[in-house]
Amino acid sequence: MRLDERGKQCPLPVIEAKKALEKAEPGTVLEVVVDNEIAVQNLKKMAFHKGFESVSQKVSGQEFIVSITAASLGSGEEAFKAEGKVIQAGIEASKAAGTIGRVGIEAQKAAGNVGQAGIEVQKAAGNVGQAGAEEETSCQPDIRDKGTVVILSSDQMGQGDEVLGRLLMKGFVYALAKQDRLPETVLLYNGGASLSCEGSDSLEDLREMEAQGVEVLTCGTCLNHYGLAEKLAVGSVTNMYEIAERMTGAKKLVRP
Repeated sequence: MRLDERGKQCPLPVIEAKKALEKAEPGTVLEVVVDNEIAVQNLKKMAFHKGFESVSQKVSGQEFIVSITAASLGSGEEAFKAEGKVIQAGIEASKAAGTIGRVGIEAQKAAGNVGQAGIEVQKAAGNVGQAGAEEETSCQPDIRDKGTVVILSSDQMGQGDEVLGRLLMKGFVYALAKQDRLPETVLLYNGGASLSCEGSDSLEDLREMEAQGVEVLTCGTCLNHYGLAEKLAVGSVTNMYEIAERMTGAKKLVRP
């Protein structure tokens, strides 16, 4: 099965590939021909989220082929069953190990080594407790406000003087990164796409939020339009289909 999506704007290649895969028989390989790398990334991202295998190849300067294999709906179920069997086997092995351990303890009692064994067990328990305490200490709480989406559609905040507008936007992104509750997603498109690229004054603040689990998504069509496709420095590339999903599914939209 083959789709020629050259010349079509985002998110049409993703939408049409998704429709074709929904109708395809399990194991069918769909070849999607596109004319830019952003479309390649978007198609592979869609395939990943759907659990499909995908590979891409560059045929020429402006021609790429993304091959996506339609997966069987039952394959996930079979994998789950197989994983369950492995887990059950592990439980049985653990029970057997416990029995062997009890036999070993009885043998130690007979040899008069119970005291030493108890000391070693206490040491091991102490090490486990210490490891647990360290893990708990290093665990950072999730401070994202689920369902909150921030939209940055310009590199300026408000209307009026451009210099002032850029200064205000820089201050807003900085202040956003310092909030007690962070957004779940930051969407950047149109002029706002430059904020996530090399040379942006807001780059470090966006990286700080991403490190806290915030999803930073920049429109691929916009990056192409402004010649910034190779300069994205934080987050990942997205398409209008995903942007629409995030916006319509949001509990709260913030537009500075």
